[in-house]
Amino acid sequence: MKKSIIPALLSAAMLVNTAGSAAQAEDIKKYDANGDGRVNIFDLAEMKEQAQADETAELLRFLHCKSGNTYPIDESAILEPKGTIHSGEGTFYGGGYEGGCAMLDPISKDDYWIVAMNLEDYDNARLAGAYLEVTGELGTINMLVTDLLPEGKKGDLDLYVDAFPLIAPAEKGRVPVTWKIIPLDSAENAPVSYKFKEGSSPFWCSVQVRNHRYPISKLEYLSDEGEFVELPRRHYNYFESMDMGPGPYTFRITDIYGQVIVDRDIPMVLDEIVEGQSQFPK
Repeated sequence: MKKSIIPALLSAAMLVNTAGSAAQAEDIKKYDANGDGRVNIFDLAEMKEQAQADETAELLRFLHCKSGNTYPIDESAILEPKGTIHSGEGTFYGGGYEGGCAMLDPISKDDYWIVAMNLEDYDNARLAGAYLEVTGELGTINMLVTDLLPEGKKGDLDLYVDAFPLIAPAEKGRVPVTWKIIPLDSAENAPVSYKFKEGSSPFWCSVQVRNHRYPISKLEYLSDEGEFVELPRRHYNYFESMDMGPGPYTFRITDIYGQVIVDRDIPMVLDEIVEGQSQFPK
């Protein structure tokens, strides 16, 4: 059996260096199946040989985490194919830079045009912070989803008032638009980041993911038992739990295309944006 397993594993191999820190020592203790003091693909082969299904799956995820902080695609989280075109009607309003439903303040008017999204597409904040390419009869602009349009039909958008004339004559007020999700430009050379809501503590934690290349489908944290636990999401774009403890946390994030990244050692800091180490691929 090992002859059939190991060559395939070696073709995509990564050797995990787990020496040098308390966290890495715990990794060795947990995943070193063959007792050689290192965690690598041979431990995976050993677990497969012993038919340890649960442990094999967990180690496979761990190895992917250590190799570029990425996991295989999570097909269950895929919302739509990349580049999907949506159609609806566009209107305009004067809000969204402050106090938007997605709670992404502060957003600079110098950096982004902003837009509110209909309730169905917003989908309990799944498309909060999405970056859209919006097209009307006069042209195309890029816009950040910061707010909710409760009365809109699927596909509808409410553009910031100064942005609307760039895609259609202002006097029309309501016009056909198309839009698609595109990569967030600020994520090109920067990792995802986290904002902990005021009042967060070891007994109740509310955390928001920011600067994600694509919208977030789900957020999980690594529990003391070594299991990833999905966090409930609120419509105002925060994930909340009463069980996460004081941190620092290991987060696993899945975007709407099933792409998965892992960030380790994220501290709970209430007064600033906490930068992670990972970013979703294009």
